[in-house]
Amino acid sequence: MAFLMLISIFLWIGFIGAISFMEAWLKFKAPGVTVPIGLGIGKLVFNALNKMEWLFSIAVILGYLFNNSLVNFPGISWFIIPCIILIVQSFWLLPALDARAKAVINGEAVKPSSLHWYFISAELFKITSLFVLGIQLFKEFGL
Repeated sequence: MAFLMLISIFLWIGFIGAISFMEAWLKFKAPGVTVPIGLGIGKLVFNALNKMEWLFSIAVILGYLFNNSLVNFPGISWFIIPCIILIVQSFWLLPALDARAKAVINGEAVKPSSLHWYFISAELFKITSLFVLGIQLFKEFGL
């Protein structure tokens, strides 16, 4: 189970890094990609990322459940942080960002918002927490 936890944590970090910090803005630099097209792609990609993040979090939870040596592991708080962020993103931020994207795609005017900055900040906290957790688990497992 240690292997499953570590693989899930570092894949999770990789997915966030590749999508949130690379794909999200690069797609708008491609020739012929308009804002509505880019937003449509973004909605699909971020919803897929969100589903993958839930799978990664479940894999880590299973690792905790099936590894008795982690029952009192103090590093679990580093896992709770990304879980809380994932819940907030899934049930508030992503739906709000999807609604804004849908409005732009439909040609509606939208007022400026800080939602993207909240999302980026949350991603930074999530990646940092997952990285610290991964390093602590490497040490815990003697790897």
